[in-house]
Amino acid sequence: MNRSRLKLSRQIMSLQHDHHSATCATSGKGNKPKHNVARYASFASAIASSLCAGSISAYSLYGHLFLERLGYTQMQVNMVAMAAQIAIYLPVSASGYLCDRLGPAPVSVISAMFFLAGYLLAAFAYRSGAQDIHVMSGTHGWPVGVMIFAFVLIGLGTTMMYLSALTNCAKNFEKSRYKGFAMASPLASLGLSGLWQSQVGSRLLYERRPDGKKGDVDVFKYFIFLAITISLTGFIGGFLLRVFDEDDAEGDAVEESESNALLESYPSDGQGYGSHEDHTADQSANLRQRSDMKNLTVRRYVWGFNEEIRSFLRDHTMWWLMAGFFMVSGPSEAFVTNLGTILGTLGSASSQSDPLSTTAATHISIVNSASTLTRLIFGTLPDFIAPRAPNSNSSGFTISRLTLLISATILLSLGQILLAAGFVQTHIERFWIISVLIGSGYGALFSLTPLIISVIWGVDNFGTCWGIVSMVPALGATLWGLIYSWVYQTFANKYGGYGSLLCHGQACYAATFWAMAGSVWVGCAMWIWAWKGRGGWSDRGILV
Repeated sequence: MNRSRLKLSRQIMSLQHDHHSATCATSGKGNKPKHNVARYASFASAIASSLCAGSISAYSLYGHLFLERLGYTQMQVNMVAMAAQIAIYLPVSASGYLCDRLGPAPVSVISAMFFLAGYLLAAFAYRSGAQDIHVMSGTHGWPVGVMIFAFVLIGLGTTMMYLSALTNCAKNFEKSRYKGFAMASPLASLGLSGLWQSQVGSRLLYERRPDGKKGDVDVFKYFIFLAITISLTGFIGGFLLRVFDEDDAEGDAVEESESNALLESYPSDGQGYGSHEDHTADQSANLRQRSDMKNLTVRRYVWGFNEEIRSFLRDHTMWWLMAGFFMVSGPSEAFVTNLGTILGTLGSASSQSDPLSTTAATHISIVNSASTLTRLIFGTLPDFIAPRAPNSNSSGFTISRLTLLISATILLSLGQILLAAGFVQTHIERFWIISVLIGSGYGALFSLTPLIISVIWGVDNFGTCWGIVSMVPALGATLWGLIYSWVYQTFANKYGGYGSLLCHGQACYAATFWAMAGSVWVGCAMWIWAWKGRGGWSDRGILV
């Protein structure tokens, strides 16, 4: 019986091999160019999605207008931004899970709907005017809660569009030598989104002052522009984003399970041969077994997926990595969100009606340019200088990804220290130095951290793993946004009288940024422990 089963097994394997060879011979050559075209079209769509997804990074372009035009307090301005940050980061693990299970395309379509609804609602909430702060004011603007809800929708759209693009690139170029560049490209494009969108707003969609000169951004038109542009990009991604290698792997798994089912259900030693009824019954049994095997394959895949996630969560180094990410990302996010009001503190109260020699749009562009450049550099550099296995072809000079990350983070803290020390208080022309330092550290942080995760824990469940870690910036941004708002409002009341909305002077931000710099250094210490501490990546022989 074993001999006949072995013979049958060889026959089946031979038939499958012949069928596969014939298929490759007839269609492989024709399909490969189309396959590559579709792959790079998918990559281009991912870049386009990333170029649009980071619209929230231009919040400082119009955030101060919420305070000046809508009558929001500094705390309410930060509440709107924090709502978006929470919606961006807290659902990331769920969005990553959807990308891993459904694929990037459906997630891109969902993100487009969130962006469309969010920016349209925000546009009309802004157009409604100031809140009815005083009973006799005669204004009937929509409550701040409407704007908060609109930015929650925008935040959800941001995380889904960003993750669909990043997951698509990570999985399509998993085996490529330039995997780091493939992952750095959407991350860098995400940084560019705030740059080009803020320039469109400040240079094209602006208001006219009474003297005919260019004024602030026209927020209503700007929000309508974003609603249309970003949603169209997301809908296009629904057609173009596709994970090709994963499709091939799934096909191989199904083919293997089907052949195993056929082999195990095939009769041996001539048993079962005979009547037509017996043959039909055998066919029905074979079909049922093949169906059962498919279901078993799916269950095994899901079990393996869940087990890998549990293993990821049980790894203590993941928690140190995530804790450090929390300590560093929160201060970075708070700076980007409050850039407009920080610039406003650099002038005196007596000169608040005079335009500053620089604008929020200028420094949003500087921050995003520095962030984009470092995302590309620090995302691509490890492809050439990161440590590799001893048997691989690599140059003798290597630098760990952790070394690069910590070096960039120190630059970030230097920017915070200079700001807290009053380096720019009476010299606003120096503020570009702060923007470059913090923007560079911010970009490296969000480029190297996902790359490190893919190196240590692989890319099979990358969307979910990175999603879990990247939830913490929401908490960090909320914490530091509240601290900044409290310090700002405290000194606004102290120097401008109770109820004053605007604060001027170094005291408005100094204590906050000293504390932020300390938080960043604590985060670096946590990463070093995960790397070099007991049971860390170095002890395990992981070449980070």
